Order: sequence, then C-alpha cells, then structure tokens
Amino acid sequence: MLLIAAFSINTAICQNTFNAIVKDSTTQEALIGAVAIVKGTTNGTVAGVNGEITILNIPNGMQTILIKFVGYNTFEKTYQFPLDNTAKPILIYLTSTANETEEIIISSTRTSRTIDNTPTRVETIETEELDEKNNMRPANVSMLLHESTGMQVQQTSATSGNASIRIQGLDGKYTQLLKDGYPNFGNFASGLSILEIPPLDLKQVEIIKGPASTLYGGGAIAGVVNFISKTPTETPEYSFLINQSHIGQTNIGGYASAKNGKIGYSVLALYNYQKPYDVDKDDFTELPLASDFTIHPKLYFYITPKATLMLGNSYTQGSRKGGDINVINNKTDSLHTYFELNKTRRNIATAQFHQFFNGKNALTIKTSFSYYQRSITLSNYLFKGDNYNTFVDASYAHNLPNQTIIVGGSIIYDKFLQTDSVVLNKKNYTTQTTGIYAQHTWDITPIIKSEAGIRAEAVNYFNATYKNTEYFLLPRLSLLFKINEKLSSRIGGGMGYKAPTVFTEQTESFQYRSLAPLANVTAERSYGSTADVNYKTPLGDDLFFSINQMFFYTIINNATVLQWDSAKSNYYFTNATKPVISTGWETNIKLIFKEHLKFFAGYTYTDAQAKYLSGNQYLPLLPRHKLNLALVYELEKNLKIGLESYNSGTQYLSNHTTTKSFWEVGAMAEKTFGKVAIFINFENFADVRQSRYKTVVNPPHSNPSFDEIWTHTEGFVVNGGIKVKL
Repeated sequence: MLLIAAFSINTAICQNTFNAIVKDSTTQEALIGAVAIVKGTTNGTVAGVNGEITILNIPNGMQTILIKFVGYNTFEKTYQFPLDNTAKPILIYLTSTANETEEIIISSTRTSRTIDNTPTRVETIETEELDEKNNMRPANVSMLLHESTGMQVQQTSATSGNASIRIQGLDGKYTQLLKDGYPNFGNFASGLSILEIPPLDLKQVEIIKGPASTLYGGGAIAGVVNFISKTPTETPEYSFLINQSHIGQTNIGGYASAKNGKIGYSVLALYNYQKPYDVDKDDFTELPLASDFTIHPKLYFYITPKATLMLGNSYTQGSRKGGDINVINNKTDSLHTYFELNKTRRNIATAQFHQFFNGKNALTIKTSFSYYQRSITLSNYLFKGDNYNTFVDASYAHNLPNQTIIVGGSIIYDKFLQTDSVVLNKKNYTTQTTGIYAQHTWDITPIIKSEAGIRAEAVNYFNATYKNTEYFLLPRLSLLFKINEKLSSRIGGGMGYKAPTVFTEQTESFQYRSLAPLANVTAERSYGSTADVNYKTPLGDDLFFSINQMFFYTIINNATVLQWDSAKSNYYFTNATKPVISTGWETNIKLIFKEHLKFFAGYTYTDAQAKYLSGNQYLPLLPRHKLNLALVYELEKNLKIGLESYNSGTQYLSNHTTTKSFWEVGAMAEKTFGKVAIFINFENFADVRQSRYKTVVNPPHSNPSFDEIWTHTEGFVVNGGIKVKL
C-alpha cells in the first residue's frame, strides 16, 4: 500500500497545467473557439468565452504547445514544464492571415478604420480577388463589378458595348464612382467610365451600398464604388501582363512603384485592342473594333515623417467602332452603311496633401481637374462635347479617446459644352456645388459603435434657358453592434439627392438624339436604409464558416423621367409625381477549408418599382433573383484554380415582356513559376448570348433598331496570358 501511494503521488506531481488567454494581435479581442493542443498528443482544449484555455495532465519536460484558429497563423512554442510561473495565464496573440477581414483598412468612410470596427457597412474586393478578375478582363473593371453580389453591369449599346453600373436595381446615375476618392466619372463620361478604369494598379475596391450622399454629396443614392490604388512601399513593385483572347482582344500593361527616402512614385501603363467580333454572323458586331491607351504616373513627396504630397496625372484615349462589320472592314455599299463610333479623350490631374499632427489628428486637402472629350458618330448623326470638372475637398480629423470627429468642405464645378455643329437644343449645362460636412465616429461601448454625419449643400445648375438653385441637408447614422466575437450587426440610414442631368442609361442608348435640354425640373431626393447580421465561426479545426444577411430599402421622390413629345418630336425630362422604391435583400455565405479551398455563395433579391408607371411598375432590365457561386482552390504563390457560376432570373423589358433566366459558368487556372505566372480563363461555357433567343438587330439593315440588352452578346470566351512580378 505504501509503494502504491508513493507511485501515485509521484505521477500527480509530474502532471502539469497550461493556462493561457488567446487574443487577436490587432483588436485585442478574445478568439473564442481557438484550438490548443500539446504537439504529438491528443491532449488539448478549446478556448472559452474570454479566450481562456486550460490544458491538463502535461508531463514534465520540454513540450510544444500548438494553438490554431481558422483565418489566423498557427502559434507554436516550446515550454519547459513545470513552468516557472503559473499564477497568471499566459497572453498569446494570434496574427491574422491575409484572408482575415480584420486587416482590411477602409478609407471610403474617411476614418481609416479596420472593416471589423467600421459602423458603416462597407464591402471590399481585396487584392487577391482583384488579381483573379484581372486575369478575366485586364482592360477594365466591368467583369469585377458584374460578378459582385447585389451589383449589375448594364450594357447600353448592342454594337459598341457601352455600359453602366447598377446597385440594388437602381439606374447607374444613382451610383457614385470614385478613384481614390476623386469623383471624375459621372455625367457625360458615365456611359464609358467602367470601360476606362483598368484594374492593374488597384489595391482594393470599397463598396458602400445604400445612401452615402452625406459622405460624397449628390449621386450617391444607391451607393458608392471607390477604386483604391496601390501606393509605393519600401519594397519596389514591378508587374507586367500580356493577355490574349480567342475573340481578338489583346492587353499589354505594366505597373511599377517604389519609395526611396523622401520621394516615391507609381506608374500604370496599359494598351488594349479588340478586333471587331460578329459571333452570330448577322453582319453586326457584338464587340466593336476598339483600342485604348492609359498612362497614369504619380509622384509622392514625403516632406516630413508626418507630411505627404501626391501629384498625379491620368491620361486615357480610346476609340470604339461597332455596327455593320462590312462598314468597319471598309466595305461600305448601299446596304451596309450603319456604324457607331465613340472616340474619347480623358485627362485627370490630381493633387493631395496630408499632414498628421499630435494625437493622430490630420489635415487632408485634395483637388482634381478633369477634362473629358467624347464624340459619338453614326452614319447620319454626330454628337460631340467636352466635359470639365473641378473638385476641391479639405477635411480635418480630430481624434479623442474612442472618438473621431471630421469636419470639412468641398466645391465641385461641372460644365458640359456641346461642340458639334448643332445650333438648336444644345445640351450645354453648368452645375456648381458647395458643401460642408461633419462626421462623428464613436466607440460608445465595446459592443456599440456609431457613425453619425451631416452634410449641407447648395447646388446651382443652369443652361441657356433654365436655371435653378436648391439646398440640401443630408443626415446619416450608422450603428455597429458587436454582440460577441462571432455575431455582429449593422444598421444605417440617410438621405440623398441627385441633381438633374440629361446623361442617363436611357439617353445613352439612343446617343442623345432628339433630346431636349433640361427645363423645369428639380433634383431627385431619396431616403434609404440598410441592416445586416453577420455571423462567423469555425466548424472544427480546419473549416471556417461565415454568413452575412443584409436588407435594403430606398425610396426616390421627384424622379426625373424621360418622356416623348409627339408634337415636337423629341424626348424631354420631367419630375414624376410618385416615387421609385427599391427593396430587397442579399445573402452572402463563405466557407474556407484549411485556407486553401474557398466556397462563396451570394443571393440577391431585388424588388424595384416605379410607382409613377401605370400597369406593370417593375423597373426593366433587372433580374429579381440573382445567384453567384464560386469555388477556389489556392496554394499561395503556386497554383490557383477557380470555378464560377451565376444565375440571373427573368427580367422585364420596357415593353413589359419577360426574358428567359440564364446561367453563366466559367473556370480559370493560374500556375506560378517563381516570379512568372501563366493563366487561362474560360467564360460562359454554355455560350449563353441574347441572339440565341431572338435576333438583337431589327431591320432595315441600313438603318437598324436594336433590342434592349439583357444578357451576354458575345457568348463563350477563352483567354490566357502571362504575368511577371518582380
């Protein structure tokens, strides 16, 4: 009995306990569900509600502790047991991998917070996904936006491929497009804007869905899309791309950036060429003969450790000629005469000064001057104009404990001059906008965070025969509830407005022919809100699950509506007496297995109606149901394989008939060999295109009309290329 007792006492002494608390290295928040184990054994535990872990029965000697949590780098450290000090738990901080959303810094809300702590709901498209979409469509960002949940790229021309972006089913004029916070892509430029923004120099894309006029003024009723550029770092970056598709598209581009002492630079250069493409052999192009070139240099001056000056200039020139392919190939005759030629020239000069003060307070001054020239030529018609835009914004951010207060003001001058030979009914106009704004971001408690803002703007718009001045007070409030590490919720709402313009998706579709200048119309005004619930949790050791459920509601009063005046044989705008209402929801699901295999599913339901219409009130060219599916397998810096599938439900056309629902299926692969990557991409395996359902072009051949575009026109596409990163 004495021998047994002695043996038991000795065994108990040799068993040790390991106590620790596991937290996120950035946010200091407990990582509930983190798995801790003694390496080489089955002895382990799971972190509790405060991140605490306790591993019992650890033998004496050198033992290695492993701690894992999906989305974080594995912690591994060897300890000598018994430990010298077991009175207090050991604090262990896990660092998130590049895939973890807490590392994403948001700039569109002006506070530069991590996305996890931003009260305003912001979606991001990160560098990894941007790189993947760059393989599919290096020329522009249209594919990137088209395949995002709750967004739609609407083609407005059957022959030249012009397009605009819609959010939550609303017309493209209600979405504000920004490049690094500069609003230079609206009005006359809007029909080609997303076709002239290359993705090669982008770091991330930030999307705010719902009212954002408090942040960025008029035009942000449906939301904001902010394209964020890369900036120089101490490690130089050089990347080059060559792409070729079987339908005749060629892309050659490069990006370079570096920082050396007090000077840095970045430069983007890209050339795109598209052969005319007639897939259904009806003599009319699905893709135009197109070429464009972009050069975008920036210089950064690091005046002091706290003061930076950026100077940049972006120049783009392009030509797109679609229509009768015989005309494009210089074989014009009495039957083959129709064409549509778009020529554009865009120059944007930008400057930004940023000064930090004590306590991280900061002054930011940014300005831009944009010149945009465009001509639209048809066989019997010409529309040509110049658009000038000047933008100045100054803001000061003051940081207090758990609070940030931002005050600022902006001035926007926008002028359009029609420069063709037309004398009557010129579309000339000028808009002058002056605004002041304030925003208060407050961490009220560790659970509740708020972001409240207000903007006051005066807008003066006029043409040769009409002028008006309006004043707007635009409040906004967003709340974030961080219920626990797994569950959070955001709710927000605000007001917005859109000054009247003749440049819309509808008028773009008929090249502004027979369109009267604005007269006796006022600005559109909106109220909107969004609410979401976000839940994320590990499902076992190697599987991570997250779901976001978002609801949206927007009402637009005083909508400007296009009408036909049979007496004058022209189109004109008037204000509707009843509103446009868009409601619906988005569901996004993500599954990540061992950080290599990722599955995404997104569903959008949109119910958008124009209450001023009689009979069918649903907005045309808008699928009520849309499903996005993607499966990606990736070994970092080695191999990437992706499968994507999208379903668009039935849509109403303007004549109240309905379209077919359709699926799109695609695949891509990329293999990396050191600093060189080879990629191939297959889009639209099933060759879905509108001409398979009905001929898009209607007679007569020499002066055709075109059906509204509700799906692909070009069909199946395969492309591939080479990327070099130094």
